[in-house]
Amino acid sequence: MKILVLLKQTPDTETQILVSSDGKSIDHSQSKYIVNPYDEFAIEEALRIQEKTQNCEVVIASFGPVSARERIVKGLAMGADRGLLIDNAGWENCDSLVTAKILAAVIKAEACDLVFTGKQAIDDDNMHVGVMVAEFLGWPHVNVVTQLTLNGEKLSIEREVEGGQKEVYETRLPVVLGAHKSLNTPRYASLPGIMKAKKKTLDVKTPKDFGLDHSVLQTLQQTLIEGYVYPAQKPKGKMFQGEAVEVMVAKVVKLLREEVKVI
Repeated sequence: MKILVLLKQTPDTETQILVSSDGKSIDHSQSKYIVNPYDEFAIEEALRIQEKTQNCEVVIASFGPVSARERIVKGLAMGADRGLLIDNAGWENCDSLVTAKILAAVIKAEACDLVFTGKQAIDDDNMHVGVMVAEFLGWPHVNVVTQLTLNGEKLSIEREVEGGQKEVYETRLPVVLGAHKSLNTPRYASLPGIMKAKKKTLDVKTPKDFGLDHSVLQTLQQTLIEGYVYPAQKPKGKMFQGEAVEVMVAKVVKLLREEVKVI
């Protein structure tokens, strides 16, 4: 059995996002990167299945810049067997659809039985790629997975939906699953795991190695980002004090009605 985990490198949640001087891109010169947090839950679940399954290989794959190697190595240190980086040099402006097309080609080449992703990436929050990958593969897909039971090739999957409700699905391999934070608690990489990770295979390839042509995939692009702007600064708050409560309440109501216009 082969399990492939799709990993994305994202800016640290504490990184200040800077817009370039021309407003057409993000300035990442000061950015610190991490493994997309939801992808850590995906890695952990893959490793838990491996511990219960004979002859099971866990592969970490990422489509991104060369710096994403460090994030893949973290997955290897947690216990994954092999890493695969698809270098996105020249492909940096791909939208979710093109990215999914590339990753689907990687999954086909790897002949995987089960694919894990995080339920979403914390940078763009699109929640697109996992379901698009499944569509290109013709596989079932379940996102926001909170509980998983694997019995041979059959899976029982529980997912969270709006209002705190849950849905239960039953399907068979192969399948693409998006991990929610309540699925498990990711392990820390141990010192022996970190040392072993340095000796594990980490291949670096390009989309061309999977038979993909840049000019052809460009025709699939559905989204073009024209620029970035910072959110408008919030106006300073107004404080009412030193007067009778009835007077201050009347002033607040007047402000909400005439300036904010919410009532």
